[in-house]
Order: sequence, then C-alpha cells, then structure tokens
Amino acid sequence: MAAPFSQTFIWRTISNASFRRIHFNKHVGLQFSNANPLKVQRSHYLTRCPSFKSLLNAKSRYFYLRACGLNQSSRVGGQEFSRSTISVLYIAKVGVALTATCLIGFGLVKSDWNRFKVIAEGRERLHAIKPSRNVQVDTDKSGLKLTLFQYQTCPFCCKVRAVLDYHGFSYDVIEVNSVTKKQLKWSDYQKVPIVIVELPGSDQEVVIKDSSVIISVLESYLHDNAASIPQLCSYYPCLTENEGRRKKYDFQNKYFIMFPRTVDLNHTVEERSEERKWRKWADDHLVHMLSPNAYRTVKESLQAFQYFSAVGQWEQNFSFLERYVVIYIGAAVMYVMGMILKNKYKLKEDVRESLYDACNEWVKAVGKERVFMGGDQPNLADLAVYGILNSIEGCTAFQDALQNTKIGSWYYRTKAAVNSHQGAHQLNSSS
Repeated sequence: MAAPFSQTFIWRTISNASFRRIHFNKHVGLQFSNANPLKVQRSHYLTRCPSFKSLLNAKSRYFYLRACGLNQSSRVGGQEFSRSTISVLYIAKVGVALTATCLIGFGLVKSDWNRFKVIAEGRERLHAIKPSRNVQVDTDKSGLKLTLFQYQTCPFCCKVRAVLDYHGFSYDVIEVNSVTKKQLKWSDYQKVPIVIVELPGSDQEVVIKDSSVIISVLESYLHDNAASIPQLCSYYPCLTENEGRRKKYDFQNKYFIMFPRTVDLNHTVEERSEERKWRKWADDHLVHMLSPNAYRTVKESLQAFQYFSAVGQWEQNFSFLERYVVIYIGAAVMYVMGMILKNKYKLKEDVRESLYDACNEWVKAVGKERVFMGGDQPNLADLAVYGILNSIEGCTAFQDALQNTKIGSWYYRTKAAVNSHQGAHQLNSSS
C-alpha cells in the first residue's frame, strides 16, 4: 500500500500553481458562506471526493481557501471556520510552546546554577587550604603566583619542583594526603602534581595538570611571555577515556615547547628532539624502576616511608593518626605494589640490576664530553631524570645506585644547578 500524502505535501502541491488549484477545484467541491459568486462557480461539493477531504484538517482547508482568494469566513463540511478560530488555535499552541520553553529553560538554568555553585564551593575550599610551606626566591620577577599540589616524594612532583627551583620561581606548596586526598576535593582530577597559576593584574586562575604539561607550559612562557598562560595551555589538549570506573587522561603535545621558531636561537632542532626523547624515556621507563626498588622488602618499604615522612614534614601537615596510617599501611601496600610492578614492567629478578641498567643508559646518553645533556646547562631532560631520581634520594635503592653506577657525578652537578637557581636569568630576562 502506498504511503498517504502528508498535509504539508498536499498544501504545497495545491497552492504553488494555479493549474493545480483549478484542477483541485474541479474535483473537490467547496461551499462558501460569504464567497465571491464568480469564484464559487468554479467549485463543486466536497462530498464528491470524501477520501481526499479526509486528508485535510481544518487548518489546511482554511489556508487553501485563503490561497484561492476566498472570504475569511468559510463553511467546510458543515463546520464554520474563520480567522478568529485560527487565531485562537494559534495563540493556544504558541502559549503551550512558550510554557514548555520556559520550563525547559528554567531547568537548564537551574542545572547550570547548581553546577556553578559546585564550582564556587570548590573554589572556596581551594582558597581555604593553607599552604604547607612557601618557597620564596628574591630574584623572581615573573609576577606569577604559583601553587603546587604535590606529594613530596612523588617522582612527577619532584620533576616539577626541579624545574621551578632551577628557573627561580617562587611558589606555594600544598602537601596532599596520599590516602584521603582531601586537599583535592575541589578538583575532578585526582592526580598530582597540579599547579594553579594566578595571573598578574587579574583574578583569573589557570589550573595546569600533568607534570610534563606543567613543565612545557612554563618553559614555553619563559621563551615567549608575550603568549598568555591560558593560550599556552590550549596547545596541550587533554583526551579522556573511561577504563571501568577510572578515567584515563592523555595530554597531547606534552613534550613540545611552544614558541616562535626565531625565539629559540640557542637550541637546534636535533637538540630539542633529543630532549623530548629523553623526557619521554624518563616518564615511560626510568620511573618504573623506582617502586620495585624502593619497596623491594618490607624493611626497605618502611624505611622509605619514614624518609618520606621526614622530608615531607608530615608531622606538621597531618595529624598523628593520618601520619601513622600513611606510613604503616602505605608501606605494606607499596611493598605489594612493588612486586606487581616488577612483573608488569618485566624487571629482572634482582630489581637492582634493572635500576643500574637505566642509570647506565642515561650516563651513556649524556656522554663524557658533555657536562649535562643540555651542554653547559641542564635542559628539561636533565631536570626530568634528576627529579625522578631525587624522589628516592634518601632510600637504600638510591645509595646502591650511586655505588654501582657512575651516575653520581652528573646527579650532584644537576642538584647544585637546581638549588642555586642557575636558570633564573632566563626567567628574569623574559619578565
């Protein structure tokens, strides 16, 4: 069976051409109460075509009459139908539509308002958090107010601190409880490090996530501070993917420095490429040597957490119960995690050998003719590798690495450069 014609199709068909209108009048009779007699003569009674009549509702018939130039008041099929009737129907429909629109709009506004309240409450909680300590560098002229959310001995946080200290940035530190993470309740991103940048002369705040993105944004800003921090952050978009109950974050371009080519005259394309390669190596390979080595035995795991407590000033930042839970439960959990990560990343049976191999690989890459991979000054790869190793400096694993590899001389040269803010001249010259 053929599908019936829609009313819209019928209306367009009978109104767009006079021939079709006349043809329609010959086969469909209409009786008009106040119509022009000359025009009525063209029409027959509608009862001659009842099946076609049924396809037209009252409104369609009314508009057909108007198209034929007939009077505004007409009787169709024994029913009086006038412009006033149309007006009432039209007003009723418009009223319903406006009411629905208002209700939907109110719901959307209420939803956005609730979302705004959540964000505002999150900001209030954020500003209510007291910094654990403040790192003040007198030579910092950047005007940026930086706040770092961190674990003191997290290798990724140590990377960020190495860059901040090397370039002489002043910043506040907020130590995050690794068990409760109550300091991150304002954020949907529950990883550290996070850096909040308060822009000079503005109330605007920029939240930067992921250690490599933080480092790349700050390095890009140092090379070209004509670009704003929000603009630079837009070059590192974040892709999210749900993995069960967890979200996976993937930041694009995170190892690239963004600035005009003419600005970076001190580095070649090959040098920047080498820097990116070893920054990625530090994140993808070196960092996985740490947990299986730092938590190799129960005794070493407990010693590591006691060291973390001392350097992180947990006695000042956390209650006695929180500190106790983090040290003893954390040590037990990480001992188990160390064994799991050993198998996941296919480390050698003696995990120390894998750590030594990684250290030797780095020393070989730097070479004997260079002080640092960056030449006379550390580059971002130097700072990344240094930061990761610095996170276990007080652990037995690091002492073993110093005794069994040649990484010590490079490590302590980099440490001296970081602690003395050797890169501060770049920050001050860009300000």
